[in-house]
Amino acid sequence: MKVPVVENVLKLNDEIARLNRRAFQEAEVFVVDLIGSPGCGKTALLEATLEHLRGTVEIGVLVGDPATSRDGQRLARRCAHVVQINTGNGCHLDANQIRQAAARLDLNRLDILFIENVGNLICPVSFDLGQHVKVGMFSVSEGDDKAAKHPHLLLVSSLLLLNKMDLLPHVNFDLEHFHQDVRCLNAAVPLLELSVKHGQIEPWLNWLTCQGQLQQGTSRVA
Repeated sequence: MKVPVVENVLKLNDEIARLNRRAFQEAEVFVVDLIGSPGCGKTALLEATLEHLRGTVEIGVLVGDPATSRDGQRLARRCAHVVQINTGNGCHLDANQIRQAAARLDLNRLDILFIENVGNLICPVSFDLGQHVKVGMFSVSEGDDKAAKHPHLLLVSSLLLLNKMDLLPHVNFDLEHFHQDVRCLNAAVPLLELSVKHGQIEPWLNWLTCQGQLQQGTSRVA
């Protein structure tokens, strides 16, 4: 009896995701679903991104966490369009939560909408939110085996980020091994190495701008 229930939940989620995608397309807002484990640097990356793109594009953020509004408060210092979503015992965001949260924003005013998913490398991967792209984020402090242990994330991501490169000399992380695992699972996915702490996020900003242009043509993200 459990299998049909799970199938029905995913089917309903996909239907709502299609409505979200239509709303995002009509508003010409480029939507990024950022997925990574707790502590990999998702919020710090968004803080730095907001700082670098201030005054050039209008950005909104939907922040997913089981509890507290701390990440939302951090981002609200740099962004006027932030909605916190608390999932309680939930380990991921779903399309209906995104639909309700996005309704609190004026999508027509936005160029980019980031969805900071709940810190988890498994559950968020299976749920379509209506986004244009999923971005998987790792950090060298997590260990070099995380890509191989979470293959589905690599298969659905349009981009992979490896953060905290400044810590590489101080942790047990085999960079070549990590790259080999990524290429074995998905030879085509771009992999960018960053150090958010030291402001080294230019490859991410360049990719983001390029993808926005590709997804929306002549829209405002250009």
